[in-house]
Amino acid sequence: MAMRSGTPIPELDGATSWINGEVSAADLRGSGPTLIHFWAKSCHVCHDNMPTVGEWRDKYSPQGLRVVAIHMPREEADTDEEAVRADAVALGITEPCAIDNQHTIGDRFENSLWPAYYLFDAEGNMRSRAGGYAGLKIIEDKIHRIMAPATE
Repeated sequence: MAMRSGTPIPELDGATSWINGEVSAADLRGSGPTLIHFWAKSCHVCHDNMPTVGEWRDKYSPQGLRVVAIHMPREEADTDEEAVRADAVALGITEPCAIDNQHTIGDRFENSLWPAYYLFDAEGNMRSRAGGYAGLKIIEDKIHRIMAPATE
């Protein structure tokens, strides 16, 4: 069953490793809205959507949006950490990025989509989730709504 609206942000421990620093669920709760996005090196839609995620990060981080990337492999080749690190650099991922080779974090999110987006409010409760190619547009509307009070 997929995570429901209002579910607290799951723990982020158990990653194989981290890029750009490590964060925990406790770090994110109460620190502003948080967007957590799942991606995979072999996911072409993830690659196509990443510039937009970077634009949101750059636009809304000054107003308090936290962004965390989770690389969750779709296939065996996606578990090569050095290749994932190189891909993260090429994609412009500057936010903390967990490499979740065992799907430990992904299982906590009950995630089975690439890309997938989870939006949490300032208190750390899920407000929205979306996945796949259309997920980008769906979550964009929710980000605008949750960030509206901070930008007015």
